[in-house]
Amino acid sequence: MAIITLTTDFGEKDHFVGAVKGAIYSELNDIRIVDISHSVNPFNITEAAYIIQNAFNSFPKGSIHIIGIDSELNPENKHIAVKLDGHFFVCANNGIMSLIASEIVPEKIVEINIHDRIETNFPVLDVFVKVACHIARGGTLEVIGKTIQEIKHLTDIKPVINAEESQIIGNVIYIDNYGNVVTNITRKIFKDVGKGREFEISARNYKFKKIHDRYSDSINFTVERHKREEDGKKLALFNSADFLELAIYKSNPQTVGSASTLFGLRFRDTITINFIA
Repeated sequence: MAIITLTTDFGEKDHFVGAVKGAIYSELNDIRIVDISHSVNPFNITEAAYIIQNAFNSFPKGSIHIIGIDSELNPENKHIAVKLDGHFFVCANNGIMSLIASEIVPEKIVEINIHDRIETNFPVLDVFVKVACHIARGGTLEVIGKTIQEIKHLTDIKPVINAEESQIIGNVIYIDNYGNVVTNITRKIFKDVGKGREFEISARNYKFKKIHDRYSDSINFTVERHKREEDGKKLALFNSADFLELAIYKSNPQTVGSASTLFGLRFRDTITINFIA
């Protein structure tokens, strides 16, 4: 049974997600639909890419991933279907695939060309569903599009490394449900540039000189519980996706606050790492 996943910025209130699922089931009875997220901030390609990049590999090869972010067709925003690492992606050619495929070369890319057969102002429902169901039936990409060699690339959200390799300037690319702040600085970039040197991470007025592997590593469990510093404990770590993250131990944005609110950090804000020679 084929799997089709959905990632959109549609939210849960409106009819859009239900309509897309209904259209898929109308095309295919024997299908599984999995929601990855419908809570992506509107038109936030970077946020969507982070979510999909860290979810799709948990699905079996051959899974089809519909991405409904900034998908309106126009001369500068064509539609594509991409085979990548054994998975299929159906989305707009708006740069999102360059972020998802930052370290993997796509196996095949086609620019979808079935629009003349479909009258639509809701391309995720009418075009993306048709393409995804075609793939799920075992259809080839060449039937629904013409092969292209390149996808649109986004380069403005990559970390900047100075010529002396003494500094990395990164940006906030995602704020999770706990209010933790995820940057675009990966463990690999940190190691390649840092080469084992001491460092200082700067985020507004906050400084960090240590990076943890787990949230609880910031807590000294040899100290009696009532004497420990736990609440509001600030920490930096490489998260499960190997991105540098700034966090508050056991934070809750609705009550005690979070890294985003307490540090005053939002999407695209700057995080700097200075290495000490």
